[in-house]
Amino acid sequence: MKNSHPTEIELKLALTPDGPRALTDLPLLGKGALHTLTNTYYDTPQSDLARARIAVRLRQLDGAWLQTVKTAGQGGGGLSERQEWEWPRDAATLDTASLATLPPFQAESEHDLRPVIAHLAPQLSTDFQRTRWELDWQGARIEVVLDQGEIKSGSHRAPIRELELELKQGDASALWSLARALAEHVALRPSDSSKAARGNALAAQAWPLPDAQTPSQWLNRATLALDAFHDSGRAEHLNAATAALMQLAAHPALPKALAPQAATLCTTLDAHGHPARAYGQAALALAQRLID
Repeated sequence: MKNSHPTEIELKLALTPDGPRALTDLPLLGKGALHTLTNTYYDTPQSDLARARIAVRLRQLDGAWLQTVKTAGQGGGGLSERQEWEWPRDAATLDTASLATLPPFQAESEHDLRPVIAHLAPQLSTDFQRTRWELDWQGARIEVVLDQGEIKSGSHRAPIRELELELKQGDASALWSLARALAEHVALRPSDSSKAARGNALAAQAWPLPDAQTPSQWLNRATLALDAFHDSGRAEHLNAATAALMQLAAHPALPKALAPQAATLCTTLDAHGHPARAYGQAALALAQRLID
């Protein structure tokens, strides 16, 4: 087994329906490489991995098989840092022996998941086309990917239309800078929900939101509520997102210098929950400051 990316630092952005076309037309990116990915996520029928916020995935990428394990991301405003293990497979079968050797499945981990390994089975899938670029940006090496496809969980479906910026080398500040440069031309918004988390929520038909007290927590709640709205179609989640943005804008602990960005967020979502370009620019600037 090869541990190819022990730590993944990534900025995830959701796009509007016309976002992919606008993105691929940008001279900044040029011509990208196109790949086809099919992914199966494994869990127990009782969702033990989902509760532990761990994803186990078997991926077919251009005919080759890869097995991946990811832990829950730490961060917010679209930025996450998580542990990741990935290694090649000869066939579309889960390598349970190697799973047992990884830290998330050790006895000293927060959740003892060793007993559930034998009960893992396919639970959801994500199939999409990926356009990939690799950029040198402000001294950093960044992989840019555009994913377009669908999440399938039982009879439930949700579209995949997202942009991911992954830091390969350099400082994470370059991710924010590149995202802001893209947001000048493409309508987008930060997203804090992984494909696996979205699939699990679809399966359960439940999108719980975290409590919030601080400005960064209100921004995170709004971000997750927008993710939930676009997957569920339930107006209650869009209402929760706008309410969280209003709480953020009025928060007494919000630095005065960030007040204009917070106010912009309250006025630049349309009735369908889609952001204007000004939303993405303000959300990214605000998220970077609040997280830092």
